[in-house]
Amino acid sequence: MKKLILLLSVAAMVVLQSGASAQTGTVQDELSMKSEILNMDRKYAIYLPPDYETSNRKYPVLYLLHGAGDDQSGWVQFGEVLHIADKAINEGKATPMIIVMPDANSVRRGYFNDLKGEYRYEDYFFEELIPFIEKTYRVRTEKRYRAISGLSMGGGGTFIYALHRPDLFAAACPLSGALRSSDDEETAKRMVERDSSLNMEDTLKHLRSLNPHWQINNATDEQKRAWSSVRWYIDCGDDDFLYEGNAQIHIAMKKKEIPHEYRVRDGGHTWDYWRSALPTVLEFISKSFHQ
Repeated sequence: MKKLILLLSVAAMVVLQSGASAQTGTVQDELSMKSEILNMDRKYAIYLPPDYETSNRKYPVLYLLHGAGDDQSGWVQFGEVLHIADKAINEGKATPMIIVMPDANSVRRGYFNDLKGEYRYEDYFFEELIPFIEKTYRVRTEKRYRAISGLSMGGGGTFIYALHRPDLFAAACPLSGALRSSDDEETAKRMVERDSSLNMEDTLKHLRSLNPHWQINNATDEQKRAWSSVRWYIDCGDDDFLYEGNAQIHIAMKKKEIPHEYRVRDGGHTWDYWRSALPTVLEFISKSFHQ
């Protein structure tokens, strides 16, 4: 009996020590920066890895985009990014990284520039947010250490940003992506009919720039080479109402021979699904950072 008690005591000490040694990162979700492009302060949340405050090293960075109806706090409050990232890093499945979660739901909603140039979020993201993050935090600035991911509306943003700027991202991981697949010509006609200040040519060009199906299906050889330099991971649940659009983009990329990983798992358009996807995303992009 004494031997059994001793063994149990030793086991308990080991468990306590392993728990104590597990480091935790930090999250702040009410930070802000001044945007000249959007003419307002923009909020963002940030995850800093466990050893950020005790080291002098620079870190790779993941830009993690929220969906419609959420803001910069979505991945913190509902996505449990702190717990999931800490666990992946402490288990050695993900490399320590900084995770930036910008707000795209203040005054106007969305990750793209509008047609008239009155709302230029995409310009803000590339011309102000990324430089601000790289100036404010110890971030590695090379393409091979930068990745992007997001859910739903943020999955659409992820896809388009990586198509527009493949020179900036080592990996892109859209989850349940809201991917435009409508008839751009018909949409453009309706927009021009409603607003006489618009013209058909510019409107159609703008819509096609935000339609990943059109972009992929009409890709030039140069674009295919550029997009193939990004490691793609596409994930959408079999019960998700956006399943068809994601399946179609997978088929289009296969036909154009653009390498990518495509996953369909059991689940719908829910936080349960996206929380279960995040550990795999962190592991996937970590392999990109280790190339």
